[in-house]
Amino acid sequence: MEASALGPARRGRRRTRAAGSLLSRAAILLFISAFLVRVPSSVGHLVRLPRGFRLTKDSVKIVGSTHFPAYREPHYYYQFTARYHAAPCNSIYNISFEKKLIQILSKLLLDLSCEISLLKSECHHVKMQRAGLQNELFFTFSVSSLDTEKGPKPCTDHNCEPSKRLFKAKNLIERFFNQQVEILGRRAEQLPEIYYIEGTLQMVWINRCFPGYGMNVQQHPKCPECCVICSPGSYNPRDGIHCLQCNSSLVYGAKTCL
Repeated sequence: MEASALGPARRGRRRTRAAGSLLSRAAILLFISAFLVRVPSSVGHLVRLPRGFRLTKDSVKIVGSTHFPAYREPHYYYQFTARYHAAPCNSIYNISFEKKLIQILSKLLLDLSCEISLLKSECHHVKMQRAGLQNELFFTFSVSSLDTEKGPKPCTDHNCEPSKRLFKAKNLIERFFNQQVEILGRRAEQLPEIYYIEGTLQMVWINRCFPGYGMNVQQHPKCPECCVICSPGSYNPRDGIHCLQCNSSLVYGAKTCL
């Protein structure tokens, strides 16, 4: 058993070293030779599946249409915020930095079939107690899982489950930002103009149901995180988590209130 486990471990280390090489080259461009970012060799433990993942295959029949699943997995993702000391807010260097940062994070998660999406990027003048005004970049980005079955390398084992891939992605991103702090702390020369502000990385886990589905802990106490098809008399028009009241809705899975 030990011998058979060594093969995958070595292959994993080779893949990690290869990814580290690509990431380091991209980091040179990102931080303009300020420092290199190393890819961690491990990603920690896997998260347990939430209760809502035990979904039934039962379906309901909507008159005049095909069967619809009574339950669907939630659309879930991580949302991160981070702040960087920045160049002047009208500087083109901030825009270039933003693009390089997203490129590096995308490469970091490439093997996990996870997608980075920049939701918001803003530059503000922040008044500091001792340093006066300084420019800061406020980033908000999301990390979501892609459909591995439709990718160039279909993945079907238990490690392909979206929650496990997302948890690995979260660990990698946290280590990426922590290593920036460590590398800056070892620098003897002056800090670069654009650098990560220690302790500003924040993360939240977000659940959303697809249109026509919602969560209802009162009606489904054994599966409070399940997205259950909206019953007649309710609807969900967008990626919310609740079916809204609608007396004129007469079908299951309504997306509009007519």
